[in-house]
Amino acid sequence: MKTIASCVETIVLRQPFLEEGLAKEIINYSALADALQNEVSLQLGKPVKTGAIMMALRRFKERLEVSKPYYGLDALLAKLGDITLRSNLSDFTYKNSSTLIDSQAAILTKIKDKNNIFYTFTRGILESNIIISSSERTSVLESFKNEDRIAVKENLSAISLTLPKSNTTVAGLYYQILKRLAWQNVPLYEVISTTNEFTIVIEDVYVDSAFSVIKNLNKK
Repeated sequence: MKTIASCVETIVLRQPFLEEGLAKEIINYSALADALQNEVSLQLGKPVKTGAIMMALRRFKERLEVSKPYYGLDALLAKLGDITLRSNLSDFTYKNSSTLIDSQAAILTKIKDKNNIFYTFTRGILESNIIISSSERTSVLESFKNEDRIAVKENLSAISLTLPKSNTTVAGLYYQILKRLAWQNVPLYEVISTTNEFTIVIEDVYVDSAFSVIKNLNKK
């Protein structure tokens, strides 16, 4: 059964910036209650007073303080490692096929002795993605000429961040990174992650903003 509290919580959790604002006490409860009144009333099927919504917001804020979901995150952020920037990248997306692995082997053979080449390959359920130094664009097109190409994107850069080994035991690290990038209006073209490394791929025009965010992750 829906209640005012459950409706308010659902709405806030759908919008992480609202949750963040409540947690930091930078949102006016009265103004937010006014903004939510129509949606809460619609979900409940009856008029709801803003006073009741304000009470639900305050109780939700109290629960945020008690839960402390990011325990240990500050210590983890303080231990973030090196940042690496790679530019002049191209992104290719191909439909998965029985021969795609052979095409991948072909491009790997061509670049195996080129130590300065940036290369990643990610296989999804329906499609696979290759991000590679743009200098190897022709090699990719040749190696994958018999594959069904879905998309190609040029003028990309990658920012890689080395993570502490303890990153897999602390909740909220990726949320903090992605949240701060969103605050700076940085759209992500791709996200790549290994156990102890996190990489974002972005269009070149967003490099300065994104690098600044990553560089200052351990600063409050």
